Amino acid sequence: MSEERVKLEETREEFVTQWGIMGAQWGINRTMAQIHALLMTSPNVMSTDEVMEALEISRGNAHTNLKDLVGWGLIRIVTKKGERKEFFGAEKDVWEIFRRVARERKRREIDPALETLRSCKSATEEMKSVEGKAFHEQMGQLEDFVSFASKMGDRVASMQHGKAIKLAMKFFG
Repeated sequence: MSEERVKLEETREEFVTQWGIMGAQWGINRTMAQIHALLMTSPNVMSTDEVMEALEISRGNAHTNLKDLVGWGLIRIVTKKGERKEFFGAEKDVWEIFRRVARERKRREIDPALETLRSCKSATEEMKSVEGKAFHEQMGQLEDFVSFASKMGDRVASMQHGKAIKLAMKFFG
């Protein structure tokens, strides 16, 4: 193996490890993030066995996390003629990865939080006590904010990459 190949593999392993750590900090399973990083940086599709070997994880762990990544739309199942195994390939476009993660996190986290806020606000609408009115008002403010943030996230995620960058530069520049 060439010196360059060895350095590339070491660097890739470091990236996969760090992506797993970052994923865990973002509330994503560490192994799921590592599998995503491995497939995202792989020039070829990989089988479950190859993922297991590269990350030294069990078949069950690999299978569960590969299934979850397919569910998120971050990887796809690839079939090869004459092969019984399933292979997996990752989305490599960074903007598309962002869009898919944003959409999935909204579905799993933001939408249920909004539903809870709306339910709590509705349940306290007729309350007359100071505490009940204050709680109702707080739920309304939280609902307004989370709803606004959700809509803004949807707008940014639906933009083309270049337009989103220009908007961000105007906003944060």
